Amino acid sequence: MPNDLSAVTPKLLAQGLLALRETCVMPRLVNSDYGDTAASRGAVIDVPVPSAITSTPVNPANTAPDPTGLTPSSVPIAMDQWREAPFTLTDKDLMNVFDGVIPMQASEAIKALANYVDAYLLGLYTGIPYLVGTPGTAPFGASVAEATAARKVLNNNLAPLQDRRMVIDSDAEANALGLRAFQDASFSGDASAINEGQINRKLGFDWFLDQNVPTHVAGTAGGTEASPTTIASATVEPAGETSLAVTVGADNDLNLKQGDIITIAGDANSYAVAQDVSIPAGDTGMVQIAGGLKQATAGDEAITVKGDHVVNLAFHRDAIAFANRPLADNTEGLGNLVQTATDAVSGLSLRLEISREYKRTRYSFDILFGAALVRPELACRVAG
Repeated sequence: MPNDLSAVTPKLLAQGLLALRETCVMPRLVNSDYGDTAASRGAVIDVPVPSAITSTPVNPANTAPDPTGLTPSSVPIAMDQWREAPFTLTDKDLMNVFDGVIPMQASEAIKALANYVDAYLLGLYTGIPYLVGTPGTAPFGASVAEATAARKVLNNNLAPLQDRRMVIDSDAEANALGLRAFQDASFSGDASAINEGQINRKLGFDWFLDQNVPTHVAGTAGGTEASPTTIASATVEPAGETSLAVTVGADNDLNLKQGDIITIAGDANSYAVAQDVSIPAGDTGMVQIAGGLKQATAGDEAITVKGDHVVNLAFHRDAIAFANRPLADNTEGLGNLVQTATDAVSGLSLRLEISREYKRTRYSFDILFGAALVRPELACRVAG
């Protein structure tokens, strides 16, 4: 076996980068402009969110008016996701690498990291309060109604028309590919959907299949149809309030989960539950919602919960911010070999560390990243 183990590092990194291209979807679709800002593990990046500005009449004077009332905010991204995928090779396995045979363990290690990043980004859906489609029914079964409904949500929320994505699971894709609007070249201008099974860009979205699309298992609002859970009697919650006092109806406890979508009678908006909460039947407690109320409550309005649903996502890239940077490769004097690489397709940066054990060599791919849902109004769940 050659003594210089550094010769094997580029081979294993190359295998890993190929795996990234095959499996990692979301990092390419969200806003990843913050990689240069990212620092070490535990660092926090503040992503600015601008304040709305209204036009005012111009009144010439000796001094310019002070633009008061602006309250720009920021959303923190903690670089707190440091993941490792290690494996070992015996000396015999290592000889195979030098002979040009790349072991499957390297590919599997990278797939584990890539899938974790992908699933982490998809898991940020819990803060998105907008939902179209029917929970429990795969979308696009008969028409493109769910896509146009999601487009309407983004349009109403003033999302830019470019850089809109639609990420769907295999059931939704299978339905969509069966629609004439997707497969007929006379509708789309190309035949890639029927020839290659690729939807590409339709209805203002770039479409992507992702096998990591999650399923949200909903909680329960408690009470019964005859005695529903309601906003607490005579409780006036103002617009913008994030803590709702609710009274649980008789017979059944309330058990809401983070990410549940709730609706309030008389309010056309829907809201995402910010954290798990349990309240016994007949009691009054507090429910936290993300983003706050869009309109005030008067008390006694019934609360309902949307059911279990696959969380296909329609979103603009700026809805989610993602930061990933190479970890340090300087381990001088420690006896290990370390090399970093950045995949040109997915943009993910990873590191491979090689250390010697008894009669075998340990390899560890790792990655450092952080992500946050910074503009939930730029995203919408498409229920399946």
